Amino acid sequence: MSQPAGKTRYFLDPAKFRDAATTAGGEPRARVTLRKLETLWINTGTLCNLECRNCYIESSPDNDRLAYISHAEVTAYLDEIAREGLGTRTIAFTGGEPFLNPDMISILETALERGFDVLLLTNATRPMLRPRIKRGLLALRETYAARLTLRVSIDHFDPAWHEHERGTGTFEPVIEGLQWLTTHGFCIDIAGRLFAGDDEPTMRSGYARLFAERGIRLDAHAPDKLVLFPEMDARLDVPEITTACWAKLGTHPDAMMCASSRMIVKRNGAERPSVIACTLLPYDARFELGHTLRDARHTVSLNHPHCAQFCVLGGASCSG
Repeated sequence: MSQPAGKTRYFLDPAKFRDAATTAGGEPRARVTLRKLETLWINTGTLCNLECRNCYIESSPDNDRLAYISHAEVTAYLDEIAREGLGTRTIAFTGGEPFLNPDMISILETALERGFDVLLLTNATRPMLRPRIKRGLLALRETYAARLTLRVSIDHFDPAWHEHERGTGTFEPVIEGLQWLTTHGFCIDIAGRLFAGDDEPTMRSGYARLFAERGIRLDAHAPDKLVLFPEMDARLDVPEITTACWAKLGTHPDAMMCASSRMIVKRNGAERPSVIACTLLPYDARFELGHTLRDARHTVSLNHPHCAQFCVLGGASCSG
């Protein structure tokens, strides 16, 4: 789990993350078993109105590697949850920008009608602020209130750092979207990123000032209202996670995302969606588990740098 003295590398050692069963050092690789499908993530498509500098899924106005998932395809998975008695509590949506998907409002409505809590990740800019989407969201808020949460991406409280990641002119639009959401009483939280070198107290204080200055009624010091994610870069060297790491780190496989969640993706040109192990690995075939939730009960080998950076060492989860 640790680097040998004098051997620290900046870029990833090419011998790492090659074998599903063992690490480059010959130790047994850590694995995680799905204990219960608490959260089903659904990727709505990789097209996005923005093109961020370090988007883990490479979303952009041109990337359609993951196609728009349809209302009928989502409904089929909700039917399977009921049929199999999986006990799933949350349906979560990510993109790309979900509000570019033409079926998004009807998909949200069906998930909420079925009694699920719903989490949707959005950049809260132009696609969300179209009149049709605003009308649809207001109707959903009126009916389902706190069971619908929108997580808005603001990478940093400093506009310069946010726009370093998301592009020039992207800060004020997200503030406009966030003000609209808070003014109309939506349940929201914020996703920030620890990429600028600031520690967590500094970040929370900075967001608190921003919210106060802009009249945004959010508590930046509440961990469930401001989620700060570690930065991910699969090019950088990280330790591989062995079975011995659980005890050394004082954590447990059941605390990992892949113990309680899966994600649905629709690959462009595919006849049907697929189930993958993790929200962070949409293109890695090693983490594809089949087409049904029944197929997706496999144990997952932590055979990717993101497993170490984000989940095990970063202690993060997309669900909260």
